[in-house]
Amino acid sequence: NLCLLMDTVIVTGGTGLVGSAIKNVYQKNYKNYKFYFLSSKDCDLTNFEETKKLFQKIKPNYVIHLAANVGGLFKNLQQKVQMYEDNTLINLNVLKCCHILKVKKCVSCLSTCIFPDKTSYPINESMLHNGPPHSSNDAYAYAKRMLEIHSKAYNEQYNDNFVCIIPTNIYGPYDNYNLQDSHVIPGLIHKCYLAKKENKSFYVWGSGKPLRQFIFSEDLAELILWTLFEIDEKESIILSVKEEKSIKEVAEIIAKEFDCKIEFDTDKSDGQYKKTADNSKFVDLYAKSKGEYKFTDINVGIKKTIEWFKKNYDTCRK
Repeated sequence: NLCLLMDTVIVTGGTGLVGSAIKNVYQKNYKNYKFYFLSSKDCDLTNFEETKKLFQKIKPNYVIHLAANVGGLFKNLQQKVQMYEDNTLINLNVLKCCHILKVKKCVSCLSTCIFPDKTSYPINESMLHNGPPHSSNDAYAYAKRMLEIHSKAYNEQYNDNFVCIIPTNIYGPYDNYNLQDSHVIPGLIHKCYLAKKENKSFYVWGSGKPLRQFIFSEDLAELILWTLFEIDEKESIILSVKEEKSIKEVAEIIAKEFDCKIEFDTDKSDGQYKKTADNSKFVDLYAKSKGEYKFTDINVGIKKTIEWFKKNYDTCRK
């Protein structure tokens, strides 16, 4: 029976932005693995017994751990206890089950928003614990930072193979397009969609000058699979494009796709000007194993994302 011979991979948070992207790309190079894409309907990962039961049933050889309780500024400020407790429990249970079942490798997803608030740029992997995170998301950030500490502890004490990846701003299909609670690109896409529909100008908060590094979800999916299967690296890796794009450039690409007039509301605050992440560790590792990674051009990525959003407007998260 071929299924019995196949290595199995559990993807927690398998129906979100990154999990859905992995589902779309894994068959290109890894179709001889059996993937299980888990959602909160399959298992409450904050419950250890439930998590263990599911892991024992599937018996994964590999785990990609994406599941988290996430939210925008308002949720991070209003629900600090839930953000800390849910994420700590989810991470604890997943890693513990990976250890108990002796998985060959677990790749867990962190975020650049968990880095210290006061830091120098560019940020690199060694700077994660060099000071407190921003007070607005400290509960979430500390829970995520502990995931890295916990992974290292398992590696050091038991010689497990647990690695953390740190992506910059991810965008793509299957994202959360909620106007209050989303990240910048999905929020702007939804806003522009409504402006076009109502025949109004597309208003963007701030001057549009701040810079960010944006990675298309399917590029990140390919790089997570590469991290899982093709390199031997236990230290954390920032997965990101090198170049930074201004919010203005991104908003203009979106406005052009919708054929919508754009205006910048400069009375609104710009937020942090830049949060540059250093991707040189990834570039070096990838060059040694594959050469140069060709990232999806942001114009192409946004176009694909908008097409998906329009097609799935009635059912997508918003």
